[in-house]
Amino acid sequence: MQIGFNKPYLTGNETVYIQQAVALEKISGDGEFTRRCHRFFEEKYGFRKALLTTSCTDALEMAAILINIGPGDEVIMPSYTFVSTANAFVLRGAKIVFADSCADNPNMDVRRIEPLITAQTKAIVPVHYAGVACDMDGIMQLADRYNLYVIEDAAQAIDSCYKGRPLGSIGHLAAFSFHETKNIMSGEGGMLAINDEQFIKRAEIIREKGTNRSAFFRGEVDKYGWVDVGSSFLPSDIIAAFLYAQLENLDTIQSRRRQIWESYYAGLVPLAGAGLLHLPDVPAYATNNAHMFYVVCRTGEEREGLLRYLKVNHVHAVFHYLSLHSSPFYHDKHDGRTLPNSDHYSDCLVRLPMYFELTEDQVRRVTEAVTGFYQTLTQPSFRSAESGYESL
Repeated sequence: MQIGFNKPYLTGNETVYIQQAVALEKISGDGEFTRRCHRFFEEKYGFRKALLTTSCTDALEMAAILINIGPGDEVIMPSYTFVSTANAFVLRGAKIVFADSCADNPNMDVRRIEPLITAQTKAIVPVHYAGVACDMDGIMQLADRYNLYVIEDAAQAIDSCYKGRPLGSIGHLAAFSFHETKNIMSGEGGMLAINDEQFIKRAEIIREKGTNRSAFFRGEVDKYGWVDVGSSFLPSDIIAAFLYAQLENLDTIQSRRRQIWESYYAGLVPLAGAGLLHLPDVPAYATNNAHMFYVVCRTGEEREGLLRYLKVNHVHAVFHYLSLHSSPFYHDKHDGRTLPNSDHYSDCLVRLPMYFELTEDQVRRVTEAVTGFYQTLTQPSFRSAESGYESL
């Protein structure tokens, strides 16, 4: 039987809360369940203000508007990231300056940032890949030294920490994703976390199409109108109702995902010890929220062979990002620097199936399949003339 890459986990109360939201007759944005979600994030993680959005992309676009990104501004971010990280700032006219990844994990290498800072630099956007923290002390020190904003792309980083501080609570702003592939999900959905008080009032306006509608409903003004730029960034309360059911089960979900992650790691340590592949590196300053489990092959050719072998053995594994600096849209705009670590992850990283209902037997099957592939590299007799690799 096929082991899929992802399967959304339902806690049981999602449809119950959706029905409650409908019964409350307030299913547009900022209803009862939206307020519950905001309160949860602000109390648990210490965000000064949490605002649900329809996606992490929207949260990033709001952040770009809030710091007044415009033509001529430069924004530093990793090349090894999802296109939304860059698009949010490109839409405002910014130039993206890409930094290389670390040699031992896909996060942006802080040592590469300072040489990229110019008089036009306005922000640094660290991406916490796989929910593992970037070196935030180094990033915040640079931001303070050069008077820059820090926007954490915490799309994958729910419930993960840097030196005991929740990710998303360190930068001036942060964006989270609740896409169905994330630990906590609502199908589509996101959130902007605001840690600098100067942005709170304006963020509400931008999120409500550029109007002060939120202040009106709180009775702070007697009418509302168009006071700033903005768009319709707030989600339906039906989405928030679904999300709240997930949040109530956060600890249970996280505990099971960590168990799966540890089982993968234990099963693949022998291959890493033999130098056949590289396993995820979690620095001492970071926690692991078990968002994903990946391995890094030695070459692109080896990665393609592993993916084919896993497919033959009914395991759906996938690669991840293609470096943005060499993308069809941006490579002519890139300054020409080589980013070897970013390109290495683009060519060699494989994500294994990872979801709450993955059983220990399925994890064993996946690790055995990965091990089986590497046996074919040292035992050519395992090769199949037709498929390239023989099934386990």
